[in-house]
Amino acid sequence: MAADQEALVSALKTVKDPELNVNVVDLGLVYSIQSREDEVDVEMTLTSPACPVGPEMLRSAVTALEKVEGVSKANVRLVMSPPWSPDRMSDDARDELGYF
Repeated sequence: MAADQEALVSALKTVKDPELNVNVVDLGLVYSIQSREDEVDVEMTLTSPACPVGPEMLRSAVTALEKVEGVSKANVRLVMSPPWSPDRMSDDARDELGYF
């Protein structure tokens, strides 16, 4: 049975960019979430290709997703296309960072 999409998004919201202290979902870093049976495939990006905390955020995403009921394996793939821009941020993230 595939994991609930809402539970997967909630799990990813626990993963924060340690430099900005905002979760990866509200930052707009998560491009896709697909589940099949007990596996989840996620494509996400970074605010910058040279982001020094990128590997840490990817590991945190895998750990968070694998805690979701029904998920035995999370595959988190880093993509750089399309490049991230502040336009992808949620209103909550914009408010939190003071970005208008």
